[in-house]
Amino acid sequence: MIYSLIVLTAGFFVLVKGADWFVDGASSLASIFHVSQLVIGLTICAMGTSLPEAAVSLVAGLNGNSGITIGNVVGSNILNILIVLGMSALITKIKIEKSTLFIEIPYMLLSCLVLLVMGKSQQVVSFQEGLILIGMFIIYLLYLFWLSQKESEEEVFPQYSFIGCVLLIGLGIFFVMIGSQLVVKAATQIAYWLHFSQRFIGLTIVAFGTSLPELVTSLQAARKDHAGIAIGNIVGSNIFNILFIAGGVSLICPVPFESKFIVDMFVAIGSGCLLWLLTIYRHELNRIGGLLMLLFYVVYLIYLC
Repeated sequence: MIYSLIVLTAGFFVLVKGADWFVDGASSLASIFHVSQLVIGLTICAMGTSLPEAAVSLVAGLNGNSGITIGNVVGSNILNILIVLGMSALITKIKIEKSTLFIEIPYMLLSCLVLLVMGKSQQVVSFQEGLILIGMFIIYLLYLFWLSQKESEEEVFPQYSFIGCVLLIGLGIFFVMIGSQLVVKAATQIAYWLHFSQRFIGLTIVAFGTSLPELVTSLQAARKDHAGIAIGNIVGSNIFNILFIAGGVSLICPVPFESKFIVDMFVAIGSGCLLWLLTIYRHELNRIGGLLMLLFYVVYLIYLC
């Protein structure tokens, strides 16, 4: 137990340092290419911080344990919105761009709804349905390309050179991955020691562990007043989780969709709707909204228990 707590602490330290480098490199890269922080958040940050979910799900699929995919993806998406954005909003107000409100968040909700319909119909996500999800992901990538051409950032002198940005982003991702693994292993051991159920561990501890990159990166981005990276990181990660990870694993083998995940999918959709409702009028997520999202997650945890 004491060893697990030491490993947990070390993992958090490595995570924070990695995320710090990652945010610095990503924000400086945005300045070099004159694109908005939102675009960087939706692309480099979103896909980079989703690597734990991708690794866990793809390895599980290759080992014949594809059933973990849905729990990992759905649990991470719920936690990303309610915990990550909720905690980030406690640090600073998060401004929401119009494109995020009217395109990216609705597309995230559409992705969740499509996965729910696919899983509920046959209780499995098939190869053909995986192709549909990957097709939607390609459409999303084309949209990001269009957005990068349209959005432009004000002229800001970059803090690092291009090579420096690449090195910082690479080192940041590496440290975030190592830190995530340390935290997941230690937290899982502690959870087993406390006799939590496997479903509770899967939808909370493992989901929390694979979402730690998003959590730490977004918190660091909010602390450094890079709100565009914070919101883009979460929305982009959730879309990536549903379309690329769930879709990609289903191309390897059918992904089981147990009936108990229907409620969790509705919670994921409800979380996205809550985010949209809290930000539609003032185009920002404030501290009160952040507290409401955290309370929503507490209710969800009580349900899981």
